[in-house]
Amino acid sequence: MLNANQREIQLHGINASSGICIGKAYLVGREGVDVVDKYFISQEHLKKEIKRFKKAVKKSKDELLSVIEQTPKKIRPHASILEIQMALFKDKRLYAKTIKTIEKELVNAEWAFKKVVSNVKAMFNNMTDSYLQGRAADIIHVSDSIMQNLVGAKTESIAAIDKRVILVATDLSPAETSQIQLEQVKGFVTDRGGKTSHTGIIARTLEIPAVLGLENATRVIKNDDIIIVDGTAGIVIVNPTDQTLIQFEERKDRYEAYKAGIARDSHLPAETTDGVFFQIMGNIELSEEVVSVIDYGGDGIGLYRTEFQYFNRPDFPSEHELFDKYKDVVEVMTPRPVTIRTLDISGDKAVSYASDSYETNPALGLRGIRYCLKKPDIFNTQLRAILRASAFGNVRVLFPMISCLDEVHHAKRMLNEAADSLDKEGVIFNDNIEVGIMIEVPSAAILADVMAKEVDFFSIGTNDLIQYTLAVDRGNAQVAHLYQPLHPAVIRMIKHIADVAGDHDVKISMCGEMSGDPVNMPILLGLGINRFSTNPQSIPTTKSIIRMLNVEDAELFINEVLKETTETGVMELVLSTYGSILFEIGYTE
Repeated sequence: MLNANQREIQLHGINASSGICIGKAYLVGREGVDVVDKYFISQEHLKKEIKRFKKAVKKSKDELLSVIEQTPKKIRPHASILEIQMALFKDKRLYAKTIKTIEKELVNAEWAFKKVVSNVKAMFNNMTDSYLQGRAADIIHVSDSIMQNLVGAKTESIAAIDKRVILVATDLSPAETSQIQLEQVKGFVTDRGGKTSHTGIIARTLEIPAVLGLENATRVIKNDDIIIVDGTAGIVIVNPTDQTLIQFEERKDRYEAYKAGIARDSHLPAETTDGVFFQIMGNIELSEEVVSVIDYGGDGIGLYRTEFQYFNRPDFPSEHELFDKYKDVVEVMTPRPVTIRTLDISGDKAVSYASDSYETNPALGLRGIRYCLKKPDIFNTQLRAILRASAFGNVRVLFPMISCLDEVHHAKRMLNEAADSLDKEGVIFNDNIEVGIMIEVPSAAILADVMAKEVDFFSIGTNDLIQYTLAVDRGNAQVAHLYQPLHPAVIRMIKHIADVAGDHDVKISMCGEMSGDPVNMPILLGLGINRFSTNPQSIPTTKSIIRMLNVEDAELFINEVLKETTETGVMELVLSTYGSILFEIGYTE
């Protein structure tokens, strides 16, 4: 019941994880980090001050190590980012420079550390690439932890929460999300972040509702406020009226009943009402995730992101190390297909020892296939490992970030050379392995007819394709609202790719975030996409909505969609035509 001075407030953010939860807000704050006093120290106290800084770093490092060790099994595959943050505790830009600042300026450790961190953050924030901006977030999380221990601030442990609540925070660090216990946390809301942020990924993995990027949630919401989190629509309602509560309780019950139903049917094939079958596969980053794909009814691995095996180590993995990981996945999935994407580091996913130097715009720089072709020894090692794994099941190789035909020729030539070397050694492999390319750069989409003559399949990477087509950095809060999967230009580009694939008898799949959103499915079916790969948790929903659709109707519907000139017009058309189906899965009211 609302007090007389309370009113219902509706906040809009990013729908990071589907579902609805209702409960009391629990604000997660950080005490004593923002305000730091400056004072000078004497030469005789210098060693003591440096020792105090080192002690704070060690304590923070030990705390993070404890979090890593206690990370719940369900989200352990996504905890690799915590390992990356561990390395930051000894990063020379932070650690050594702070000590040097204390020595040179004879100032207290807090002030020296704050000065160094501010400079490093500014350097990363000024870079246009989303990955490097993400490293700025890692620096903030690590530095906050060190600063809290330096000033003796009280820290909150999410793992210690002993009541059912909805977390509300400016942001949640990877360490904090790794402490979430499903028995206590119903969902969460943050001022920052988005679908592709670590926080968004964890929310979907835990299958709890989350709305991110609200900007002002922590200013509007108070501790113990009753709030509704609609992770499907991206809405947070503060101090809901009784009527609103009843409405959302009904929607919540309907969604949970639907979710239970699709979980029971997740192993059934994705067949439309007019008898057309679709392959619904899973995206994985670590070999351990293959079990989730099977549990959620996946028809194979549509995207195995291999770069995560290169993180948190002093050098590149050996051929045998890579082969062992690939073989584990392939054997478990046999006879279902496993699509292994070759190394996609730098720019979007940098590896410290792999980067020769920082690039001013890594998103348009040395990344994906460009990096691999420039580092033939590293590329050859991976290609040999993939080919060796192909002897144990249905393996396909996928080249990322292709922008021209020469890159396809060069990559295929290196694949053939790797195959020849294995053949000479008497190693068994599939000498007819399917070769595909990621279509995620507009030049590759425009040249799809040329590319189709050289490959067996296309995989549309919508995350980057949308970003490059619309010139929108999806990690930049200032322009994130312009990142629109249903933008008419994006739809027309996908249609061109699909038409070319059909004309040249090339298999086509989609592996970006767009393939996991139910509202897009009528359009994608109408465009001719017949294979989808999404995060494992989205497989049951994707299969379920496909079973409600009719391909012939979708093909007629796309003719109307292509007449629309705005994203708003496209969305309104989808809701007016397929609103009843989306209603059934809790997507709309």
